Amino acid sequence: MRDYIAKVRIKGHVIKTVVHAESATHARLLLQYQYGLDSIVSSPVLAETLQPKTSEQLRIDSLKAAKDRAADALSAERQRQQVAKAQKTLVAARQPKPIKPSAP
Repeated sequence: MRDYIAKVRIKGHVIKTVVHAESATHARLLLQYQYGLDSIVSSPVLAETLQPKTSEQLRIDSLKAAKDRAADALSAERQRQQVAKAQKTLVAARQPKPIKPSAP
């Protein structure tokens, strides 16, 4: 038996796991049985084929992840501001406008 590494989704979190199987197909079937049909995020690959990343690669990955988080935060803030502006407009539109009496 060989070790296969795959990423699975458990309660919304992506987790890397190892499964002992005879082939990649067998590993996929075991993962589907254990975690559910739609839980596999990445296909199982042999653990022997994966090489550890260098410090430069890890730094680049970290910077990419930080960039993605910043972009997500920016879009969330823009969305929040749009919603606040729309709510403010709705409140202003719902307020009754005073009627000025006409002069005789």
